[in-house]
Amino acid sequence: MTHSFDKNYWDNIWQGDRAVSMAAGEPNPHLVREIADLTPGTALEAGCGTGTEAFWLASRGWQVTAADIAADALARASERAAASEVSGQVQWVEADLSTWVPNGQFDLVTTHYAHPAMPQLEFYDRIASWVAAGGTLFIVGHLHHDNHGAAGEHGHGHEHPPAEASAAAASITARLDPTVWEVATASESHRTMTGPDGRETPIHDVVVKAIRRA
Repeated sequence: MTHSFDKNYWDNIWQGDRAVSMAAGEPNPHLVREIADLTPGTALEAGCGTGTEAFWLASRGWQVTAADIAADALARASERAAASEVSGQVQWVEADLSTWVPNGQFDLVTTHYAHPAMPQLEFYDRIASWVAAGGTLFIVGHLHHDNHGAAGEHGHGHEHPPAEASAAAASITARLDPTVWEVATASESHRTMTGPDGRETPIHDVVVKAIRRA
């Protein structure tokens, strides 16, 4: 099945039955493991949803720009921010990541399972251009499977992510010019996630961390 991943698609997702489960949960474990030791600076969370990863980054001292195309997701994020001690460290931006251009570059650019209305690898190219010299690009995406029927449900609530929303580690790193980037992590992982209903779901991730050479 082909998805357009446009604003209408994401608005419908965040207004639908899956919104509650998508908004629940802890920050992505790959982010916590890979980014916790970085010196805080400016960060962009591309496709922030309700802001779980943005809040975690802010709690670690980052000044975060959190962008998402879905107004309902950002409304939920703003409600959470009102009760957060780090709300002043997060700027929420409603933006189509396939066309939006930030006002500068960031020390850290992260994305977790975001799929704008453009080819997935081209999206990763796009956000990589927003990383400042010496900064870090951190991607967590859906692992590409030859048989997507085996992929299971992914981290923000979709059953069997479609091929156009997935990638392999090698396909991402092949687009990072080694004269510009040092690849620190390129892995494909398999884990389980326990949902709000207690049900365990297999999660298949591709994780890439790269540092832009100064």
